[in-house]
Amino acid sequence: MKSEYDFSQAERGKFYHPDVQLNLPIYLDPEVAGYLATRANAKGVALNDMVNELLRKDIALIEMVQS
Repeated sequence: MKSEYDFSQAERGKFYHPDVQLNLPIYLDPEVAGYLATRANAKGVALNDMVNELLRKDIALIEMVQS
């Protein structure tokens, strides 16, 4: 690593995009992923759609219990 860097030609905020939406990777345990993939295939839906629906149901249950 250099002791000094020249930022005189740098452009502030060049890569900043305030409206960008990041999709974070979610890592499932292999047995969970396998089970859900099997269930999704049996229902003929995409795995991510099935996981999102299950999470929405969990969120609704949590909200009902907290109210």
